[in-house]
Amino acid sequence: MRPKVMTIFGTRPEAIKMAPLVKALQASQHLHTVTCVTAQHREMLDQVLDLFAITPEYDLDIMRQRQSLNGTLRRALAGLEQVLEEERPDLVLVHGDTLTTFAGALAAFYQKTAVGHVEAGLRTFDKYLPYPEEIHRRLTGVLTDLHFAPTGVARDHLLAERVAPETIYVTGNTVIDALRTTVKADYTFECPELRGLDPSYRTIVVTLHRRENWGEPIAAACRAIKRLLKAVPDAQIVFSVHLNPVVRETVFATLGGQERVLIVEPLLATDYHNLLARSYLVLSDSGGVQEEAPSLGKPVLVVRTVTERPEAVAAGTVKLVGVEEESIYRETLELLTNPLAYEAMAQAKNPYGDGQASLRIVQAIEYYFGLRAERPGDYS
Repeated sequence: MRPKVMTIFGTRPEAIKMAPLVKALQASQHLHTVTCVTAQHREMLDQVLDLFAITPEYDLDIMRQRQSLNGTLRRALAGLEQVLEEERPDLVLVHGDTLTTFAGALAAFYQKTAVGHVEAGLRTFDKYLPYPEEIHRRLTGVLTDLHFAPTGVARDHLLAERVAPETIYVTGNTVIDALRTTVKADYTFECPELRGLDPSYRTIVVTLHRRENWGEPIAAACRAIKRLLKAVPDAQIVFSVHLNPVVRETVFATLGGQERVLIVEPLLATDYHNLLARSYLVLSDSGGVQEEAPSLGKPVLVVRTVTERPEAVAAGTVKLVGVEEESIYRETLELLTNPLAYEAMAQAKNPYGDGQASLRIVQAIEYYFGLRAERPGDYS
């Protein structure tokens, strides 16, 4: 009988990164795949499931308005307990650092089920930055049996924590796999507002949503954006605003109705990836965009003081600009007015993968179950 592998995810970023892996698992002749979503983020998750034609066998639908971390964790654990008792998988796969990630790993541990952690080994070494993600991924790592590290740096973090080397596989990042299917030169946007963008302007894509940035940090970034538009007349902003009401209140209070600012609802993954491909630069506190945009040759300015993705900073494709209005304004203005500084970031090499991460993970799982004679080679 084929080993049963259950994938568990719950947010839009997780879904984008897990979708190519789900497809690769389904294509394996040696593994049986079951998909469970918590729907920690309901609407944004559904967009990705529809895009990649993934129909989960289980949908826990745990999202509530203004949900607390404790309440969300309780609902996730209760739902996952029932699913795991019913399915009895041989391996549970979780991704990254969300509350669903930790809940999935913990629920599997309670059932004495092996855990595979996709995008393992990312660290800032500050328990509150990002909050609560840094602790989610560290706790998940303790519960993990198979660590799928995207880069050598992530592997080294795990080794420093005394994780057994034979349980670590360096795979590249699955988001690069997703980009290979979503970005097209002749793409037409689904979002009508994006179809109306003036191509004579340089587009800055903005996403800001991190919990530790709620309030003044996001407000400071919005003020910096207003100053930039006054200083650079050929720049325009596309702000993909998160559904969280705390974020939306701050963004609309500062940028609502502002000329050359297009505020749009969370975009389809295809729209978002193709918008990145046609943008000039990105201003964000997101983790995933630090991997996505460099793959498309777009500089990323990160509105944070630390990042768990130092590979891109070292490569020169990503720069930390902090959370103060003046530093955000200054660093963004530099890229908009200094062609040499811009080209240095735009032409730096992407360190995150070759589009084969999902295949490596499937091969590693088959090897783990004795269905493949040789251990797959690491991405480098």
